[in-house]
Amino acid sequence: MTNCRGAPTLIRVSPRIALANSADHAQLHSHDLPLAAALRTAGFDPVAEVWTDPSVDWSSYDAVVLRSVWDYHVRYLEFVEWLGQLDKAGVPVLNETDLVCWNADKSYLLELRERGVAIVPSQVAAGACLREVVGGLDGQEIVIKPTVSATARHTIRGTAGSDELSRAMDDLPDAVYLVQPFLKEIQSEGEWSVIYLDGELSHTVLKRPAAGDYRVQDDFGGTAELVEPPAAVLEGAAAALAAANARRAPVYARVDGIVSNGRFLLMELELIEPYLFLPLVPDAADRFAAAIAGRLS
Repeated sequence: MTNCRGAPTLIRVSPRIALANSADHAQLHSHDLPLAAALRTAGFDPVAEVWTDPSVDWSSYDAVVLRSVWDYHVRYLEFVEWLGQLDKAGVPVLNETDLVCWNADKSYLLELRERGVAIVPSQVAAGACLREVVGGLDGQEIVIKPTVSATARHTIRGTAGSDELSRAMDDLPDAVYLVQPFLKEIQSEGEWSVIYLDGELSHTVLKRPAAGDYRVQDDFGGTAELVEPPAAVLEGAAAALAAANARRAPVYARVDGIVSNGRFLLMELELIEPYLFLPLVPDAADRFAAAIAGRLS
């Protein structure tokens, strides 16, 4: 294209950002609409894509940001292979693929414990050894969850040694599991989620389960509110994030935990596709977009 004097006219092309989702959420989830708007304001072209769609040319994007890939845990090997393909194609992924792969298996909690992070007491048990591990906790109220899971899938709670828990275990698939004590603070006080953007504290929410439940996800009636956290929560969350030993601070992170006896205990360090509660904080999406821009500059 030329102008009236015959000189070429430069056409500015907006960098394209793929916001990767699962097929069940092919379009952007409502919680990511502020991010898409902020990216457009920052000069990017955000496009919702399904990560399992074979027709997508991922190499046509300047970066892939993992958002609602909420089926990665049921297609784990496929997910890891897809991340490898993005690496091979030279497409930046946020968060970085090595950090995502490490974070996809909850046994990372034991690594963080070795690095001095206070975690909810946890044991890892392969399916064949699960009953043996549970048998050593006879009479204790416990939670059992797969090390690769999300949204409380295949998560059960009960008293070790009880017939009820034994029957629930009969229905569990052959997998590797985390076995943890059930801490009543999650019902009485709630679960803290501390959100970081580009390594900086952004905001904190307190999630509470519905009456009689222990799952804080809104799928099960859980609620969340923006709150000012106590010092113990901030100190514990910062220590957990630092212990991940990432080459660079994650572009986004959510640190989940509870306070027990005045101490923050890490439940999960979410670095893949966590819900970040962006709609609760007016400028959080802008800061998220700025963090993405910073990694691509």
